[in-house]
Amino acid sequence: MKKTISYLMVLLTVMLPLFTFTSCEKGKQKFTAYYFDYFDTATTVVGYENSQEDFDLVCEIIKKELNEYHRLYNIYTSYDGLNNICTVNKTVNGEHQKVTVSKEIIDLLLFCEDLYKETDGVLNIYMGSVLSIWHDYREAGTNNPENAKTPPLNDLKEASKHTDIKNIIIDAENCTVFIKDPKMTLDVGAVAKGYAVERVCETLLEKGITNYILNVGGNVRTLGDGNGKMWQVGIENPDTQSKEKYIEYLQLQDKSLVTSGSYQRFYTVNGKNYHHIIDPETLMPGEKYKSVSILTEDSGRADALSTTLFLLDYEKGKKLIESLPDTEAMWVLPNGEIKYSSGFESYTYN
Repeated sequence: MKKTISYLMVLLTVMLPLFTFTSCEKGKQKFTAYYFDYFDTATTVVGYENSQEDFDLVCEIIKKELNEYHRLYNIYTSYDGLNNICTVNKTVNGEHQKVTVSKEIIDLLLFCEDLYKETDGVLNIYMGSVLSIWHDYREAGTNNPENAKTPPLNDLKEASKHTDIKNIIIDAENCTVFIKDPKMTLDVGAVAKGYAVERVCETLLEKGITNYILNVGGNVRTLGDGNGKMWQVGIENPDTQSKEKYIEYLQLQDKSLVTSGSYQRFYTVNGKNYHHIIDPETLMPGEKYKSVSILTEDSGRADALSTTLFLLDYEKGKKLIESLPDTEAMWVLPNGEIKYSSGFESYTYN
């Protein structure tokens, strides 16, 4: 069979990625599937299989697991017969209750506790009281732009008093969670999507499934290569006015790539955009960068670190990344300047 190149372009941090291919090799065919049911975003699955039937069987595994994690980690919706993060956040007579949850929730919370320590509290899933205020104002401003407002700083400061990690009790042995502070809530949005993607890919690898790439709302995870060729992935230009749609191109195998940016999920107040990545120090959207991309194996860590570095000064962020094995970062500054960690450019190509 004539050997040709398989090509994949993933458009990061947008709702519907763009994929372009030229061919396959080794007798396998390329298949693609799109879904819009999980984590309020678009999911694209691309894989190489011998038949449509084989591909569909793998997609059924992916859909089943993504659906379960979507339900478990949902902070806005509860489901009959299921205790999820929304259940943990609820109060009865003004008090949280001890909730028995699944191991998948316990594992996520313990994962986030480790990240909290590793990032000196920058990655803080206990900021739900603050983030919910911003969420409500962003929703209202999006639905009614003429009356869009920013939250009063005093309200944010009052809410920030209820974000202490010491106020959550996680009993891993008995799978229970209890929030002592009645005004504290969890928001796992900075990590849950990437964490879920990694768990799904873990299942696929255990079953010997490879030559796949998943993109769940910009959280990209590659399993193996693209049927004999490296997966080729493009990072979108955060300057939405530029004619250059992509600012960097990478070749990946068994890696995750996640980008956090200020240019997509935002609303506008008096001509200024306010995005969704909130700094725990200022309680306002971070303004240090246009975007930050993280390259590492674990999609959950990539998701969390992209948010963390978006909020850290460059020198602190670079020091953190350089201390982590097999982890790289790319920063896009407000003026468009691009900076890289020491090993990031080894994955790039023209």
